[in-house]
Amino acid sequence: THVKGCYELLIVITHSHQQQFHHVGTQRDIVKAKLRSRTLPDSVSFADSNRHLRQEIADMASSDDARQAELEMLQQIRTQKQQLADEIKALREGIAEIQRELNELDENSGDEDVPELDEKEVKRRAARKEFNVKPKKGLKMMIECGMVTEDAKEIAKLMFEADGLKKGAIGELLGENDPLNLEILAEFSKLHNYDNFDFDKALRAYLWSFRLPGEAQKIDRMMEAFAARYVECNPDVFSHQDTCYVLAFSTIMLNTALHNPSVKQKQTLESFISMNRGIDQGKDLPEEMLTVLFNSIQSNPFKLPEDEGGLSFTFFNPERKGMLNKEGGQHKTWKKRFFSLCNNCLYYFESPESTKPKGTIPLESLYVREVTDSRRPNCFEIIAEDKGAIKGAKTNRKGQIVLGKHQSYKLQAADRTEMEEWIKCIRAAMQKDPVYEMYRLKKQRIT
Repeated sequence: THVKGCYELLIVITHSHQQQFHHVGTQRDIVKAKLRSRTLPDSVSFADSNRHLRQEIADMASSDDARQAELEMLQQIRTQKQQLADEIKALREGIAEIQRELNELDENSGDEDVPELDEKEVKRRAARKEFNVKPKKGLKMMIECGMVTEDAKEIAKLMFEADGLKKGAIGELLGENDPLNLEILAEFSKLHNYDNFDFDKALRAYLWSFRLPGEAQKIDRMMEAFAARYVECNPDVFSHQDTCYVLAFSTIMLNTALHNPSVKQKQTLESFISMNRGIDQGKDLPEEMLTVLFNSIQSNPFKLPEDEGGLSFTFFNPERKGMLNKEGGQHKTWKKRFFSLCNNCLYYFESPESTKPKGTIPLESLYVREVTDSRRPNCFEIIAEDKGAIKGAKTNRKGQIVLGKHQSYKLQAADRTEMEEWIKCIRAAMQKDPVYEMYRLKKQRIT
């Protein structure tokens, strides 16, 4: 009877705290029902019953604490939600106010203040846009819409001013071998004034005015034009135009050797002086001149136009560029990357808009071959001739350039034609270095 009286007291206490535990009403009702329905055997002692009672009370308290914590968290969420709603409301009001002010400006400004583009200007803009994609066709459109005539001087002046024109497209046009293009190149070079310019300063200005194309023949013509103009402006610096030409290529290679991240062994002053021995009609150029030139390039690399894929440390338009799928080195996952083949090196970027490469693959001592993969068609890979590790470089998460660990680079093109073109271009790049080859041939001729 005493035990049953304790249970009845518990029920009374539970009822008296109904307001305090209203948030756990369901649990409380369950406990009450258990208490009411519970029947005790005659053999249960008072101590056992008291222990059961304490356990029931502890379970209720624990459940209540958990529920209270959940309610506090819910209240915090509601408060934050209200704050966000207030901020969104304020932003909307601000946007609406700005829109009203813009509408008032539009109403107060007459049509004469914002004239529509006339047909002539529309055609000129279309011509510039086309030129940046297809220089030859774009120039034809420029002539047709009256931007320039077919006079080489006029066209050269337009290229020199480069208003809205990409430096890469200008380089493509200047490098063509058609009679008009050759005349344009000559006139373009004459627009540069190199009077009393140091050699490296003149070369910097020339390389900034356009971007060298990738084809060897085009590079040769353009560097010949630079050498002719520099010697014309500074007749006492070199004994012959060919000396200026060879030194220009030597300087380009020096800049690449010192500042291209894919080149691990940097060129020294001694090797630079050595490679230029005898280029002045069999004589050596003054070591003081070469030392000043080396120090200038080492401390201040060439600044070049970056409108072509962000290859700010290379001199040439890519020989080929485009999107390819690339297999990862460690995790073997496939990702789309933008590739650019330039300067006997294959660079890959996060996207065409990226300004810094994620990795570089020097093509020396490598070869490329087609790979048959039933799951991934149109695949090819670049591997080392000795089947060893490729001396590539990549950018880690901290932006640091580190050595890659690839045994091969496996790539996938969109279709078979594209795959074959990539293989063809990469093989050609592996077999030659256009800058060094022209430097070697010209030096051989004059020494």
